[in-house]
Amino acid sequence: MNKKFYITTPIYYPSDKLHIGHTYCTVATDAMARYKRMTGHDVIFLTGTDEHGQKIEDKAKAAGVTPQQFVDNIVLGERGVKDLWKLMNISNDRFIRTTDDYHVAAIQKIFKKMHDNGDIYKGSYKGKYCKPCESFWTESQLVEGKCPDCGRAVEDAEEEAYFFRLSKYADRVRDLLENTDFLEPRSRVNEMVNNFIKPGLEDLCVSRTSFTWGVPVDFDEGHVVYVWVDALFNYTTALGFMNDKYDDYKDYWPADVHFVGKEIVRFHSIIWPAMLMSMEMPLPKKVFGHGWLLLDGGKMSKSKGNVVDPYVLAEKFGVDALRFFLLRTFPFGSDGNFSNEALIGTINVDLANDLGNLLSRTVSMVDKYFGGTLPVVQTADDEKDAELVSLISGLRAAYEEQMEKYAFQNALSEIFNVISRANKYIDENAPWVLAKDMDANGARLARVMYNLLEVLRVSAVLLTPFMPTTSVEILRQIGACECCSTWEAAGEYGALKADTTVVRGENLFPRIDEAKMLAELEAEREVAMKASAPVEKPEGCALIGIEDFMNVELRVAQVTSCERVPKAKKLLKLEVDLGYEKRQVVSGIAKFYAPEDMVGKKVILVTNLKPAKLCGIESEGMILASGEEQIRVVFLAEDTPLGERIR
Repeated sequence: MNKKFYITTPIYYPSDKLHIGHTYCTVATDAMARYKRMTGHDVIFLTGTDEHGQKIEDKAKAAGVTPQQFVDNIVLGERGVKDLWKLMNISNDRFIRTTDDYHVAAIQKIFKKMHDNGDIYKGSYKGKYCKPCESFWTESQLVEGKCPDCGRAVEDAEEEAYFFRLSKYADRVRDLLENTDFLEPRSRVNEMVNNFIKPGLEDLCVSRTSFTWGVPVDFDEGHVVYVWVDALFNYTTALGFMNDKYDDYKDYWPADVHFVGKEIVRFHSIIWPAMLMSMEMPLPKKVFGHGWLLLDGGKMSKSKGNVVDPYVLAEKFGVDALRFFLLRTFPFGSDGNFSNEALIGTINVDLANDLGNLLSRTVSMVDKYFGGTLPVVQTADDEKDAELVSLISGLRAAYEEQMEKYAFQNALSEIFNVISRANKYIDENAPWVLAKDMDANGARLARVMYNLLEVLRVSAVLLTPFMPTTSVEILRQIGACECCSTWEAAGEYGALKADTTVVRGENLFPRIDEAKMLAELEAEREVAMKASAPVEKPEGCALIGIEDFMNVELRVAQVTSCERVPKAKKLLKLEVDLGYEKRQVVSGIAKFYAPEDMVGKKVILVTNLKPAKLCGIESEGMILASGEEQIRVVFLAEDTPLGERIR
């Protein structure tokens, strides 16, 4: 029976659209899940969304929708959470939403059990609260009067509440952190102990009465469960704990590892184990707190306006290249500085120059020198081949050692050290020289090609967790069969059949023109920023009465012909049909619309405007449009009746 492996990401708080920083953690979790499946484990990979809390309620109210509608739009809507995970090829086995009925019912049972065993008691909360982080703080924990996690303003909070006896478990949690490898990297342990446990753990407020969007405390009307109690137990309810939705808790709990961002390590390494202790449940084997992706020296944050859109990057560079960059460039436990320059550099050096070049050259040479199929008879040269063969044979073990430590960057370095050596091997053996005398050197040339194909085979298998689509294509091009594309086969040299047939394909990673791409990204960023910039309230115009407005006659017209006005850069001359008559109109939209863009379109025409001459051409009306720097014509649906009055 395969060994079970349970891995989770934090469930994301859908108060805003996700950015590349969120994507980072999920891609890393996906890579580990794929690696474990590849090595024969029976994996459950869980992700999802944490959908309750005051911030959600407030944002929904501001948007004029219900909280459920608000989170549904972000989770299920276009470019929402599920769309993004699909785009990034995330292979999660389960997706939990904390608004799921089975989870809500389970949380009520869990809360009641901790209450009944004496670990939750009723009191009154008075202190500081950070709404964006959904965190309670004492005055002494604030940094310059602000939230120590996000640096934003906190607010005074005072209300009747239930409390969890977190202080009761302080010694056990400290022992867990200091004397086991429960929390990694080790630097996170020092942060938790020095910043939170040594100053004294206070009991935690675990219910709210000042808003309603949360799991109701079913034995005390008006209270809702604190969002972090609700969120943390998702890791168990998603397996069927205290519900009938699933039946995997006994097989998969405790979790093998929770991957979390460093800003929520406190919740996962102090509050989470304490609550599990209260419930007398096994603790997760590990919590790994990874670093942040930084932009311009600071954490990416939608509220700060410094986020990077993963949809844009995936469209420009490809999903596999983006996944690779995230885990190749930054050590998983540390912060990393994101930049488009670094992304382009990684793609050009590692993927275009090294991997892509090795694949292209090797397949092309096999095709050129052997018609695409290697001969079975090959000659080895121990002196020239020994080093490369040794690297191929030892690559899987070196890679595995790093993957088991969640050192994704180091695991990829092991692969690319061998790829780099293979490119050098080509120059050392000069296949183009050997090919000049195939009678004498044909067998040796075949061996050189075989060794290069073996590097590509083993590398492609080991790259599968990081670049699943690319790996399949590499294996296809080198003619690798299913049996030599397994984890087991990646641990040995010579699994590729000697007479393999290659299939030439497109260049997987064309080199990127850095200057051109950076200019393109900057132009698009400026457009996006302008579109999302807050709109200033215009200066007031003189008020008019309804009778004045009704004197303006707006009717539906269809453009039947359109041409530029000679010697006038801004003007188009249009013939329009109102159904009851045809008119000629001159409009200053030529910078934004070509004549062919307008023909056949239905527009709104101001029909009772006095005729005027523009560049000597009479204009009988005005087409309705918006904007000043960027003019946008108001187009109507095709089935809108001609001549219909607009009110």
